[in-house]
Amino acid sequence: MPDPDGAEPVASPSELPPKAVTSKAKRKVAQSRKSKPGKASPASTNGAATQAPASQPAAAARTGRKIYSAKERAEKLSEMQTSMSRGATLKMAAKQAGISEQTYYHWKRASAPEARGDDLKDLVALEDENKRLKALLAKRLRKENAELKMKLGLA
Repeated sequence: MPDPDGAEPVASPSELPPKAVTSKAKRKVAQSRKSKPGKASPASTNGAATQAPASQPAAAARTGRKIYSAKERAEKLSEMQTSMSRGATLKMAAKQAGISEQTYYHWKRASAPEARGDDLKDLVALEDENKRLKALLAKRLRKENAELKMKLGLA
């Protein structure tokens, strides 16, 4: 029998030190953070890449996305343009064509003719011609205005 005089007194719950985390609890926490057992990790431990099973072809891996040919893209763009010219919004036209608005803008930008290098030269030439024509028009209007004032006797 244990000696009642040699027994240590029992401490109240408020006097007990906080419970230390046991090694089993640590392992449980560590396991819960890791991937679930049975699932393969992205790379094996020796650094070699994992391969997909040979039974699945590579094309079958991506099933949610359709790739359109250039002809199909042009058809969808023209279909959307006609729909929008009839008064439909871009959102409605895109839904009717079966593509997203972002895809529409991406295709539209890709199908636009690429800017030539001499476009800048053409733009500068047109701006110069525009300035010259504005000056010529202003000169003619001043001359006409002066003639009208002379006829009315105001000048």
